Amino acid sequence: MPARPKKRPKSYHHGDLRNALLKAAREVLEERGPSFVGLREISRRVGVSAPSAYHHFPSRDAIALGLAEQGAREMAECLAVSSRDERGTLAPYGEAYVAFVRANPALYRLMFGEGFPAVSQYSQAMRDLRKRSYDIMKSNLEKKLSDAELPAAGLFLWALVHGLGLLLIDGQVVPGKDRKDIVHRVLQLAGTGLGDARA
Repeated sequence: MPARPKKRPKSYHHGDLRNALLKAAREVLEERGPSFVGLREISRRVGVSAPSAYHHFPSRDAIALGLAEQGAREMAECLAVSSRDERGTLAPYGEAYVAFVRANPALYRLMFGEGFPAVSQYSQAMRDLRKRSYDIMKSNLEKKLSDAELPAAGLFLWALVHGLGLLLIDGQVVPGKDRKDIVHRVLQLAGTGLGDARA
């Protein structure tokens, strides 16, 4: 009986290689940090050749931009769901923002340029996120502040939640304290300063 011909291994086929590469890049980012996000490593994790990955992401910056846009969309969804409560206060928005930062520390840093300084400038999703955040803030504060005060209030709130999120993920807040309670109290104080004693 003649020997059967050996089956040739099937060539790799993936229905959505771009998203598989982004998923692998995000794993590397969370495990090892932005300096380790590279085409060779993510290609190896997905099981494809580097040239296959180059087709979707021609550079490390392109991978970082893809991750930043993915993160911006996810964050926008979180903020849209929690942007306003029945009292019209900003606390749920701020709490959702800080919760996203705490759940995705490495991704959040990358979204704002850590390891890839140009990312936050060139990402349309990041520009959209900034606009959406400003619109949410404006809709909550326009009855309490004048039009002239809104831009400064927006910057104040963004600096507050951005800084608070970074302090928490950097471990700069006193250990053992209830993080959610700290966030709520800080936002409550900020709301009082912006004419909302119920923030």
